[in-house]
Amino acid sequence: MTLGETKISEYLQELASASSTPGGGSAAALTAAQGTALLAMVCRLTIGKKKFADVEDEVRSILATLDNDLKITQELADSDIRMFQTVMAAYKLPKETETEAEARAGEIQSALKTCSDVPFELFKTCLFMLPLADRLEQICNPAVRSDVVVGRYLLLAALYSAQANVEINLAGITDDSFSAEKREFMEVSIREMKLHPL
Repeated sequence: MTLGETKISEYLQELASASSTPGGGSAAALTAAQGTALLAMVCRLTIGKKKFADVEDEVRSILATLDNDLKITQELADSDIRMFQTVMAAYKLPKETETEAEARAGEIQSALKTCSDVPFELFKTCLFMLPLADRLEQICNPAVRSDVVVGRYLLLAALYSAQANVEINLAGITDDSFSAEKREFMEVSIREMKLHPL
């Protein structure tokens, strides 16, 4: 399933099905994409209006960032599906002999690390966009300020969901330094942004 080529109704039906993909990871990325798209809309409804000419250059700069992040969040939604399938494939490897068991364990660890990178990237992307939402609320067309608020809430939901998905993957990883580095980054970032810890 490629989410960029799927109708919303079809995606939701697939999400509600007994299939393990798409799941929480791709839902989190698409939530971020919706928040990003709303913020981009706000920029476009601010640009070109005489009333906001003094901030137009700044809004255009924010919009360029948001348009790029919109692509990133959509790509992460598809990546999450692919990476999860890699993890499931690793768990299905044979383990009858000691050699097979060792090879399987190694593949599982590698897949879990790679899989954790997807929500971790989503976490960082949302983290970077939240200050843009704060700034837009100050300078945007007030007629669409409520859309900024909704966009920020969607980014927050995606950020916390991404953190939860990282933690789910880290729980199965035996490389303590790998896990500690990701946890520290997320915890420090949330503290510095003055957000509530997960």
